Formats: sequence, structure tokens, C-alpha cells
Amino acid sequence: MADLVVKTNHLNTVLQNLSLAEIRIMQLAIIDARENGKGLNANDPLFISAQRYAEAFETTTENGYLRLKEASIHLLKRYFSFINPRNNLVSSNWLSQVEYLENRGGIEIVFTPAVVEGITRIDGAIDFFTKYLLSNTIKFKSVYSVRLYELITQFRNKRNGKTDEFPLEIFRKQLGIEPKQYQGMSDFKKYVLDKAVGEINEHSDLLVGYDQIKDGRTITGFCFKFEIKKPSVNKKNNIDNKALLIENLSDKQIARITHSKKFISDYSNMVNPQSPANQSSNSWIEEMSKRLITHPGDFIKRPLQEYLDDEQANRF
Repeated sequence: MADLVVKTNHLNTVLQNLSLAEIRIMQLAIIDARENGKGLNANDPLFISAQRYAEAFETTTENGYLRLKEASIHLLKRYFSFINPRNNLVSSNWLSQVEYLENRGGIEIVFTPAVVEGITRIDGAIDFFTKYLLSNTIKFKSVYSVRLYELITQFRNKRNGKTDEFPLEIFRKQLGIEPKQYQGMSDFKKYVLDKAVGEINEHSDLLVGYDQIKDGRTITGFCFKFEIKKPSVNKKNNIDNKALLIENLSDKQIARITHSKKFISDYSNMVNPQSPANQSSNSWIEEMSKRLITHPGDFIKRPLQEYLDDEQANRF
């Protein structure tokens, strides 16, 4: 699934200190490593261009160049920490190599083994992975919003719509807050927590709130409540299909939609008769699944559920 950031829950919950630009580069690297089949070892470099960054995060190519150039200096120094099965604290760099390629307008990065282990495709064991669409985070202005969104998303399969408790000191480190930053609870809530919750509620597919966990009068942690936003309805009473795609549909379900007789009838005119997509069912499914994921606004003739309920789709 294009645009999908996937990593193990273990990698998602590490203590880390990436900047917003750096975490965005890591998001692109995770997507490209999965989709291109490259970068999934600790030896081969993965190239990310300024144009790729600019297109993904709706900025200028010039700004993309600047962000990548800065990252080529700082990313190699960034590290994360976690507790291993022997209950020992382990620290690892994110990258073992970074090269800024001015003539190609981008950077090449090489993951460390600990990161390689945490980037994979979902082939079952859904509960052990965190996945989300990059498009749900591109409008965030704070790195804390991205990190909070990632941490909450890990629990989106829980039926009660609640996360586990985040102990305060660990939570701060998971967000990437330095020890001397926002030491007072009022500052932490104003500049980190409430700002992140506001951005998530405004720009993502989630609605989020939180409860404070207290020991007496002292706040010791937070627990988050969340729900997935309902699909909006446009002026023509067509369901916003993008909302329906957000992590609720598997690759197989998307394939079933595009295999639906109704879907084929509705959108066959979008494909050139000479296109490979018209040569076989598998080619059609592959091509139209990509289009459906990347340009959901082009597919609003019917609610997606209607295609899923199609008898032909159910035979797929």
C-alpha cells in the first residue's frame, strides 16, 4: 500500500530525539524501503531526493534541499534507546551512513541493524505493528504531533478506543523532549501535549482526548482516548472515500474493491485501452489499487462499501 508507514511496535515506542524534518525523512525512507524493496539491510543505501520530500510534504524543492542538507549533517548523530529482552538499556543510531549528493539533489542513507529489524511489511500479526498513512501527518507543524500520533495509532485496533497508560518520564523521552525542556507541567501541556492533540484533531483521521494519571496530586502519566473520524459527505452526497481507506482497509480489501464488477463498470474509462491494466485481471487490480490509494478523490461515484459488498468482489 503506497504512502503507508509501517514499523514494529517495538521501534515505534523507542526513546528518540529526531527533529520534525528528520522524522519526515525517516517516514519517507520507511515507505520507500518497503515499496522499492531497497534499504532493508544494513549495507545498501537508500536515496531520497529533495523533490520527493517537497512533493510528500507540500513544500518547495528549495526547502526540500535545505532540509536534506541539514539532515545529512545531523541524522548520523541521532540515536534511540530501548530495553532489550535481558532488561538492559540499549542505544542505537538510526543510520550508519549518510551522504549528501548535491549533483543528484538528495541524500543516501543506510539503516543500522536495529532499525532494519523494525521496518517490515505486515504479513499477519497485525497487533505487533504500527501503520498509518503518511498523508495523516503531513500538515503537522510540531514533531511532537507526529510522535503522539504514532504512539496513539499503535492502539487503534483496541475496541475501547483507549491507549495504555504512558508513564510521564518515559512518555517525554518517546516524544523526544530533552530533560531541561518543558519541565513544568503547565508548559509541557501548553507547548507539547495540547498543541499536539490540537494538530491531530484538526489535520489527521483521529479525534483525540486524554486523561491524567495521578498519584495523589502529582501527574504521573497520561492515557489517551481516540476515535476514527467518520467519513465526510460532500455536496453531491458522495462519501469521502479517502477517510474509508485509512488503515481500515487491507491490501486484500482494496484489491477486492477494484475487482468488483461495479467498480470496473464505473472506472474502466480511466484506463487507456492499450494499457497493461486492460490485459489481465491482476494488472487491472495492481494499477487501480495504486490509483485508489494515491488519488481517492477520483473515486466518488459510490461508497467503497458498496464495492466490497459486490458479489463478484467477494469471490476474489
